Amino acid sequence: MQQHFSLAECDVVGFDLDHTLCRYHLPQSARLIYDSFAQYLVTEKGYDEDLLTLAPDSLDFCCKGLVLDIEEGNFLKLAEDGTVLRASHGTKSMTVEEILEIYGRKEWKHFNTVSGMVSRTAKYYLYDNYFDLPGALLCARVVDSLDQHDGQKKYDFWKDMVAAIQHNYKISAFKENCGMYFPEVKNHPDKYLQRCPESVKKWLKQLKNAGKILLLITSSHSDYCRLLCEHVLGNDFEEYFDILITNALKPGFFSHTPNQRPFRTLENDEEQEALLSLDKPGWYSQGNAIQLYDLLKKMTGKLDPKVVYFGDSMHSDIFPAHHYSNWETVFILEELLGDKGIVPAKAESEPLEKKGKYEVDQLKVPYFVSKQWGSFFVDRLPGLENAEETLVHTWSCKCISTYSTIAIPSLEAIADLPLDYRFTRFSSNSSATAGYYPSPPRALLPNEESVMTK
Repeated sequence: MQQHFSLAECDVVGFDLDHTLCRYHLPQSARLIYDSFAQYLVTEKGYDEDLLTLAPDSLDFCCKGLVLDIEEGNFLKLAEDGTVLRASHGTKSMTVEEILEIYGRKEWKHFNTVSGMVSRTAKYYLYDNYFDLPGALLCARVVDSLDQHDGQKKYDFWKDMVAAIQHNYKISAFKENCGMYFPEVKNHPDKYLQRCPESVKKWLKQLKNAGKILLLITSSHSDYCRLLCEHVLGNDFEEYFDILITNALKPGFFSHTPNQRPFRTLENDEEQEALLSLDKPGWYSQGNAIQLYDLLKKMTGKLDPKVVYFGDSMHSDIFPAHHYSNWETVFILEELLGDKGIVPAKAESEPLEKKGKYEVDQLKVPYFVSKQWGSFFVDRLPGLENAEETLVHTWSCKCISTYSTIAIPSLEAIADLPLDYRFTRFSSNSSATAGYYPSPPRALLPNEESVMTK
């Protein structure tokens, strides 16, 4: 496989919407998501009112890549081989002794299923994106609360959590002004949404002018998608894309067959009857990657058009696009901004005054490096004497180099590069840091030296 990846070689460029094209003000959106779920649990399900108050630094608990062991009420940070690196019971960190006593130094019992990424069961939940993360803090506090009042050993709050998510995010919630989430974003979009930088809009147009087909594939429903796109891209947002697919229900969009998940047309944001095939560009709902690819073949006149997809969720975007569709994937990983060692590589076309934008962004970040959970990328094995030599990659880190073509902190980080810029891709025969742009996370560098990469 070739060592480099270039957008110039792609025929089709696809984007996820939330936290990819549309970036949020994370502290505000995290708080809103937490409050939306907590409000429901307290008012509808009778949970403790204390859940509604949040200490200022409690969002530090939120860290991408955590797995909730639902029955035990434990959160786990896993190494690439499936052993437990850190754990908490509710919000309370477990000691090295407790971790070794409960989990030992062996693969966690559900690791095989979770690392297959295909199914989610009622036994665990993987927190891998910013929409989910505030729910991790809420679940942890629910466990604290149940322990305090009932001294429970096994936990069955998960069904209520699912109900809270469905109440706030169900397909009709936006239209009905139901729940807390959508009404709040509708009323105060500027508080939660960052406008798309001019450099990114220019880049999207540049891609289109270069003859690329542009896709938007989002699991958000069409009415919420329209609100986001108008706010971040402008009222002419539809002109940026050839095909818009909303309510895509990823990862099923990639894994399901046309019979299981047909495309539907939309009228006034209501889904219409199922389509037997996808014949022309436009705006659609649901659907599947197989019929989409057939249309892309027609549109490009190629038997095997090359598609790249940008997304922020390993579970919903990157893994399924890579695994089922064999697309190139660009992982949006905002954690790269929170890495204090980041030094933007100076591409020939990048003006020097841009150099500071990564440092500036760090100030807006609520929880890139969690004090409680440590680095997203590496950690020490618990309980070994020679701790210095026992740094291992996390499972999340391993997934990035396995399923992504490259990883970047934001679209803005590459928008000023020429389209034929050659990125070094992740590959099994290159170093573990090869695919990160503009530079690898400092935690992955030998002796934590921050070096310039190209």
